[in-house]
Amino acid sequence: MKKPTFAIVGRPNVGKSTLFNKLIGERISIVEDTPGVTRDRIYAEGEWLTKKFILIDTGGIEPHNNDIILEQMRRQAEIAIDMADAIVFMVDIKSGMTSSDQDIAAMLTRSGKPVVLVCNKVDNIGSVPMEFYEFYNLGLDEPMAISSIHGLGTGDLLDKLFSYVDFDAEDEYDEDAIKVAVIGKPNVGKSSLINKILGENRVIVSNIAGTTRDAIDTPYERDGQKYVFIDTAGMRKRGKIDEAIERYSVVRSLAAIDRCDVVLILIDAQEGVTEQDTKIAGYAHNQGKASIIVVNKWDLVEKETNTMENYRKDVQNGLAYMTYAPVAFVSALTGSRLSKIFELIGYVSQQHAMRISTGVLNDILNEAVTKVQPPSDKGKRLKVMYITQASTKPPTFVLFVNDKELAHFSYIRYIENQIRETFGLEGTPIRFIIRERGKE
Repeated sequence: MKKPTFAIVGRPNVGKSTLFNKLIGERISIVEDTPGVTRDRIYAEGEWLTKKFILIDTGGIEPHNNDIILEQMRRQAEIAIDMADAIVFMVDIKSGMTSSDQDIAAMLTRSGKPVVLVCNKVDNIGSVPMEFYEFYNLGLDEPMAISSIHGLGTGDLLDKLFSYVDFDAEDEYDEDAIKVAVIGKPNVGKSSLINKILGENRVIVSNIAGTTRDAIDTPYERDGQKYVFIDTAGMRKRGKIDEAIERYSVVRSLAAIDRCDVVLILIDAQEGVTEQDTKIAGYAHNQGKASIIVVNKWDLVEKETNTMENYRKDVQNGLAYMTYAPVAFVSALTGSRLSKIFELIGYVSQQHAMRISTGVLNDILNEAVTKVQPPSDKGKRLKVMYITQASTKPPTFVLFVNDKELAHFSYIRYIENQIRETFGLEGTPIRFIIRERGKE
């Protein structure tokens, strides 16, 4: 199941950003005692009792204020509510219930989403103040007393939020369907590519960057294999994101990567790998997703001898941390070489799920250590004693050594290369967990 998404909403200056930082465990949101400081939503990944979740912080909602900035903040909060699996509605016990609180409560009730009402700034342990009971008048479930600044009641809050999540719910698509997220900068041709693959205009295509606001799922079947293509809004630099709605499209895109099996990273052939491409691809890499780099608009590039091979090297240099990803050259406009994408999707999906027996892994490890001795430091040498595979998607290996401090990343990369040389594992990152074992 995808990570559940929770949104924190409420009127300005009730402590939403402080709670966000407390639940995530980092100082991410700007916290200042001025209404409207959190003008943009902030999102981050948190973890509670081994379960991960996405948390969205929003600007304060002022239902009856016509100020342009406050109106945008209100719109962002509404989109966050739409995205959320459950909502934290925060009120301020010190200022009491306001008409804005009542209007927000009515809006949340209409959304049909589970709502947890929290009364913030209850900073003392023990009986709650009498003002707490006033908030029963909002007509929501029983309020919870918390202190976002001290963290009081936050564990109970997370328990309550997770009680609304069905982790046993079946995926809406068949298990054998490969979910493919198409990501990249705005106007790189993501929607055009999906439309060409499907043979119909299922997704709006426009040369206006940002046309695609949501992550759109489109089931498809080819040669007996089922797919779900997820078209995502283009992710651009934060400084170029002007519209409130478009800001939320970024978190939708990241969520699409999170729930997919294979990522198609679209590069504009005329622009080459840009800084923003490296950030987009980097998120897919960090999430451990099988990836294919798709160079689109190849029909617009003037060809010479070895043009494709030279371009491939440029792409791999630009995305040096994911040289494992195959590079495909296509034209969404003409449909050129699109069949190659399906071959690669099936291939990298299999590689992503590959499992290697412990015996074979240790044979490779012993041969690698014999060829290149492990590094040493101040007279102490690294001993690599044992390797086993812990999981797939991506392939994750546990490496037992005598001293983790001696396990330099360059030698781990060498071992990774030896495994790749034997098994390929093309299109998928590899992860290593380093553990110490006592001297034998």
